Amino acid sequence: MQSYFVATIGLIIATLATTAYAWHAPENTTPRVAILRHAKPVTAVFSPSTEAEVAADASPAAVEIFLSPAFQEIAPITSDPLQRSELPENYNQFDPTVELKDSTVLGDIFFSTDITSNYEAINAGRRFTEGFYTIYATFTYDGMGDGMVWSWVWRHNGQVIDGGNQVWNYGPDGPGYVYIRPETGFLLGEYALDVWVNGELFTQSSFTITEGVSAAN
Repeated sequence: MQSYFVATIGLIIATLATTAYAWHAPENTTPRVAILRHAKPVTAVFSPSTEAEVAADASPAAVEIFLSPAFQEIAPITSDPLQRSELPENYNQFDPTVELKDSTVLGDIFFSTDITSNYEAINAGRRFTEGFYTIYATFTYDGMGDGMVWSWVWRHNGQVIDGGNQVWNYGPDGPGYVYIRPETGFLLGEYALDVWVNGELFTQSSFTITEGVSAAN
């Protein structure tokens, strides 16, 4: 009789325990995530080396570069890709009598305050000081034809300040140059040069006039 009584008590305790567990609220195992509605997507894992590369990419485009006389062997200073701008009407006054060729090419532009007898830049650079002097823009050309029309346009901080327009009469290939000497002298800011052939923009580049930097001589 005593053993039946003990067994009954055990069953009652087990039943109460099962009932209590069944009524207990289930534990929420859903991960808690904060939604950032304006967060930028992660595109890369940054290491010290990639941080240095990002800093370099953020540097101003106008960097002082002084090249040796053999500057042709060094990476040229140029704008790539070409920033498409409009050719001002007053520098588009002639109609070409010779069409462009597939081989027509104008090389990269180099800026300097002096050039050789072969129209090569001496100590090319992209940063100069304020003042009154001449800056030459040298380049090579290939696949040109007498009777084509070329134009060059100088801008200061985006505004057209000078330029020219001619019927080409300089042969199919060789070195060439244009130059600028503003009546006001070179002022602070960015100067840009576009060179066009038959109304198409073929090459362009820019330099900066700043304080405290020796001009290339």
